[in-house]
Amino acid sequence: MRDRINEDDILKRTPKKKSKGNFMLKFIAVVLAGLIVFCGGFFCGMYYESIELPPKEEKIQGIQVPVSEYIAENGQTGDAVQAMIDDMTTSELIYQMMFVTPESITGVGTVTRAGDTTKQALEKYPVGGIIYFAQNFESRAQTSEMISKTQEFSRIPLFISVDEEGGVVSRLGSNPNMGLTQHPPMKTIGETGDSSKAYEVGKTLAKELSELGFNVDFAPDADVLVNPDNQEIGNRSFGSDPNLVATMVESAVKGLEENGVSATVKHFPGHGSTYVDSHTGYSESTRTVDELRNNEFLPFKSAIGAEVDFVMVSHMTPINATSEKLPASISKEVITDMLINELGFKGIVITDSFSMGAITENYTPGEAAVKALNAGVDMILMPSSVEETHSALIAAVEDGSISRERLENSVRKILTLKIEKGMIK
Repeated sequence: MRDRINEDDILKRTPKKKSKGNFMLKFIAVVLAGLIVFCGGFFCGMYYESIELPPKEEKIQGIQVPVSEYIAENGQTGDAVQAMIDDMTTSELIYQMMFVTPESITGVGTVTRAGDTTKQALEKYPVGGIIYFAQNFESRAQTSEMISKTQEFSRIPLFISVDEEGGVVSRLGSNPNMGLTQHPPMKTIGETGDSSKAYEVGKTLAKELSELGFNVDFAPDADVLVNPDNQEIGNRSFGSDPNLVATMVESAVKGLEENGVSATVKHFPGHGSTYVDSHTGYSESTRTVDELRNNEFLPFKSAIGAEVDFVMVSHMTPINATSEKLPASISKEVITDMLINELGFKGIVITDSFSMGAITENYTPGEAAVKALNAGVDMILMPSSVEETHSALIAAVEDGSISRERLENSVRKILTLKIEKGMIK
C-alpha cells in the first residue's frame, strides 16, 4: 500500500517560479478593466443626463383636441366621457374641478378682454369654469366677445357663470349698459305668493344670460330666512316660510333649467339662521339636524326634484347638526351624508367662494381643498390660490389620501353635464 502524498510537503519542496510576463498581463488587464468601468460610467452618465425623463405625475398624454372627436368616436355620452377621462392627466382632472375668476389665472387686475394672456392662462390652468363679476362688464358687445374668446381658448368648453339673483345681487342687471332686466329682491317675489312669477324670473334670466354666452347662474337663493336679523341673506331669500320658499325655488330652477342655463341653489344646508356674514369670518348655526330637515332642507329637496344641476354649499358651521364642527363646505357629514345620501342629489356639488374669510382665516388653500374633496365636493369656487390648491391636490393623490378614482367621479359629472347642455358637441 503506497504512502499517501502530502500536498503541503510537495508545495514546500517545489519552489515557485515568478513570471514577469504573467504579472504584466494581469497588471494590464486590471488597468483596462478600470478604464472600461470609468469610461462606461462616464458615457452612461452623459447618456442618462441627455434623456428627458417623463413627469413624475404620470405618463399619459393628456386630453386630445378637439374634444368633439371623443363624441364622434365613442357615440354614447358615457363612453365619450370615459374616453376623455382615460386620456386626462391628474392635473387636468384637478383643474376641471376648479371654478375661478379670470383675474386669478391671468394675473390681470381687472379682466375685460380675452386675448393672448387669457389663452396662455387657460393652457397653463385648464380650469372647468369661469365666474365673472360686475367689474368685468362694460357693454353687451364687450361681454359677449370676452366670453366667446375665452371659450375659444379653452380645450374643454367652460362653465361660464355669474351671480345674477335679482335685487342687490345683480352683477349685470344693475349695469344700464348691459340692457338686462333688473329684477326685484326675491323677497318681493315671495310676498306675491305666485310661483309663476319666480318661474318668469328664471326664464328671463336664462334667456338674457345665454344671449351673452353664460351657461350657469349662481341662483336662486334657496335659504329660508329663519333669523330675521340675518344680514348675509336678508331679502335675497323668498321668505321665512319653508314651504313657500320651496315652491318658489322649484319654479325659479325650472325657469332657468328649461331655458338652457344651469341653476345653482344655495347655500346648503341653509344659511338663513346665522348671525355672522361668512364673507368676513367664522359663521355658525345652532340648528339641529331635525330642525334642518323640517325647514331648511325643504327648498333644496324641491330643487333636486326639479333636476337642478348645481348645489352650492355654504361655509357656516352647523355646530349642533354635526360632530365634526367644520364649515359645511368641507364637512363630509353635511355633503356626503346629508346632501348626497339623504337628499339624493346626483348633480355637481360646488363650494361657496374659497376666498371668503370663513375659509381663508382658518385654512390654507391646500388644506381647504383636500378637506373639501374628501367631504364630497365636485368643484371648488374661487380658490384663493389656484397653484397652491393644485399642488396640494397633486400631493394628496401621490400620497394616497385622495385617489384618482375620486377625481374621476367628479369630473365624470362635470363632463357629462357639459355634453348634455350642448357645450361639447
